[in-house]
Amino acid sequence: MNTALRTIDPNSDAAIAARVEPRPIEEISSKLGVPGEALFRYGHTKAKIALDFARRAEADAGGKLILVTAISPTPAGEGKTTTTIGLGDALARIGKKVAIALREPSLGPVFGSKGGATGGGHAQIIPMQDINLHFTGDFHAISAAHNLLAAAIDNHIYWGNELGIDTRRINWRRVVDLNDRALRSVVVGLGGPGNGFPREDGFDITVASEVMAIFCLARSLEDLEERLGRMVVAQTRTRQPVTAAQLKVTGAMTALLRDAFQPNLVQTLEATPALVHGGPFANIAHGCNSVMATRTALGLADYVVTEAGFGADLGAEKFLDIKCRQAGLAPSAVVIVATVRALKMHGGVAQKDLGPENVAAVALGAGNLVRHIENITQFGVPAVVAINRFTSDTPAEIAAIEAACAKVGARVHLCTHWADGSAGAEGLAEEVVRLAEAPSQFRPLYESALSLVEKIDTVAKRIYRAGSVAIEPAALKKLAEFEALGYGDLPVCMAKTQYSFTADPTQRGAPEGFVLPVREVRLSAGAGFVVVLCGEVMTMPGLPSHPAAENIFVDETGFIGGVF
Repeated sequence: MNTALRTIDPNSDAAIAARVEPRPIEEISSKLGVPGEALFRYGHTKAKIALDFARRAEADAGGKLILVTAISPTPAGEGKTTTTIGLGDALARIGKKVAIALREPSLGPVFGSKGGATGGGHAQIIPMQDINLHFTGDFHAISAAHNLLAAAIDNHIYWGNELGIDTRRINWRRVVDLNDRALRSVVVGLGGPGNGFPREDGFDITVASEVMAIFCLARSLEDLEERLGRMVVAQTRTRQPVTAAQLKVTGAMTALLRDAFQPNLVQTLEATPALVHGGPFANIAHGCNSVMATRTALGLADYVVTEAGFGADLGAEKFLDIKCRQAGLAPSAVVIVATVRALKMHGGVAQKDLGPENVAAVALGAGNLVRHIENITQFGVPAVVAINRFTSDTPAEIAAIEAACAKVGARVHLCTHWADGSAGAEGLAEEVVRLAEAPSQFRPLYESALSLVEKIDTVAKRIYRAGSVAIEPAALKKLAEFEALGYGDLPVCMAKTQYSFTADPTQRGAPEGFVLPVREVRLSAGAGFVVVLCGEVMTMPGLPSHPAAENIFVDETGFIGGVF
């Protein structure tokens, strides 16, 4: 046993992971038919799959894609990533050739309040500390590429501003992969003429960068560079768009991203292969892992289990309407994760009162789950419900969930993968295989030919159940401008609170008939979508009063503890 286990909770995720001896990465890759010569190793337990091999694999993406999503998140927790991993292990347990495809964690949540994103209990990907921290350096490369472009903008202005950039209309902020509220609004260029022209600027967290969104949607290095060039970074004094291509650094940006663009391969505690690659914000972007990793996995495995950020109204809708549309993907089944505790919160119970049985609250909160099931079926994909079970859940509470789901034709499976690993999700795996046997009937929610306003209206009314949409006049004007510039066929990427179907995070459950406000729209021309901001959306989070970083340590053996 690792000596570090004496200094940490033996039941913590880190302790559980430390008790498992990882298999050599060559053994993991062989399960997918990836030869050793196609690996770029980062030690013994993680590697990148060579781009030329990945390209050959993704060209034959014939596996069945399973999406794991969830109810609207609550502080009680749902366990979506844990379920994704548990399901992947369970599919391997019943004899299927499977790969898991996940996002990489951002350092912001790792050091903030949410913690890491490598699962939990006996359903984890490892090496969990490495994955949650620097991993293979992908996010550093994305930050560097983004900030190179920011530097090029100010440098262009300093040396004469040939493009006529209006310094009041530069929309390309800088990024850092940390939560740092002091950087939300800054002034750059101070210190005299040698340091450029003073102007207002700011920082976003790296996962909110359009470079990250492009990185996760590009199909090749050529596609990556072309998309980077399409990004609109500013306007001229005559209100004409200025693109990254005009600043002539997209080749250098692609060079910074070349190695990062190769998918990362790791493993679960049960040695199931996992491709962990990319990680865009699920609010300001589409919240899914990279297309390159997903399609590579589909070319190597018969079943690929992936997830989308936040609840199904945000992550799954964007996965289906943006990622699948752009990448030519058609999921075979969707798993919607819920917990009894979270449904109690949606039923009006305070977090401190979640312990005692409350069947009425569960039944009321199940309306949120039912809404998500109904939404998924609109895409023509069958859905199954996974209840991430806690020991405090009672038979009556579970029966209330089953009764609610039965009314909309969805089966419910109780899962104990956190405690039991793959054995705890075997029934769910068998149900997923059953659902995936039928040909996919997937269809996007709306057609590309609709206007941008019509697309916004469609998502608001059919997914959120809003009664109407109130678009600010300035946002309406911008939408018209985007269409005049030829961007009207792009999908919309709705940015709103993850905690509610509405733009108000306090409105839990399944509200309907409300007014959805649209205060701002932004063009992500390189990523290929229009961001629609509904209410306040934070692109640079802050740290809580007691951030998770305070609990992270390195012992005398070099073991990293406190990561969760």
